[in-house]
Amino acid sequence: MLSIDLNCDMGEGFGAYDMGSDEQVMPYITSANIACGFHASDPARMWKTVKLAAKSGVSIGAHPSYPDLVGFGRRAMDATAEEISADVTYQIGALWAFCKREGVRLHHVKAHGALYNKAAENQSVAAAIAEAIKMVDPELTMVCLSNSAMVAVAQNAGIPYVEEVFADRAYSGQGKLVPRNQEGAVLHDPDMIARRVLDMVTKRTVFAIDGSEVPLKAETICVHGDTAGSFEMIKAIKCTLEAGNIALKAFGH
Repeated sequence: MLSIDLNCDMGEGFGAYDMGSDEQVMPYITSANIACGFHASDPARMWKTVKLAAKSGVSIGAHPSYPDLVGFGRRAMDATAEEISADVTYQIGALWAFCKREGVRLHHVKAHGALYNKAAENQSVAAAIAEAIKMVDPELTMVCLSNSAMVAVAQNAGIPYVEEVFADRAYSGQGKLVPRNQEGAVLHDPDMIARRVLDMVTKRTVFAIDGSEVPLKAETICVHGDTAGSFEMIKAIKCTLEAGNIALKAFGH
């Protein structure tokens, strides 16, 4: 039976401010990417989100970012490879400690926002992330944008990796994510998104914003927790995949 991982970015509130619908969403996904304090979250929220994921049997991943709390990690920074590696190491370590406290395994690492986008096209940035992952724990899986520079870097580093596709984001004809400041970049129709995801998994293609059909490899599917209507999207995806005899299962299990 064909299976696929469904991941969501979680724990992205901060202090008194909430974002997303973590408690609603968690039972419907198989992997959670938990913010580590640099673009969102705080120690208490990180711990709470780890406990919530553990209770739901959801695989836990670190979601490191550029140090950009004000910009939610979506602004590119002119950071050196050494700075990126140090920042990613720090954030993995912070979440690892909460996983250790709860007796659960840290499963993967997925960069967030501008750091992820930069790594998708810049091998030196991707290599800095891969190096941090490998030095902390070479068994951690690196989540890579499908068909991006990240894939080759993870292969060269000799670490486990999976290729990721996005349910709620538009693609360019070159297979890249359409920038968020461009009209149509973020998708919102749950039924359309669910049908699109089914094609990604079964046909290994996606229709780009220009109408062209782009090949990709879907090993994990992301829905952004801060996208309006994310819970409805995730429910629709789960229902459509299961109706198509595709099981939801965390990668690496």
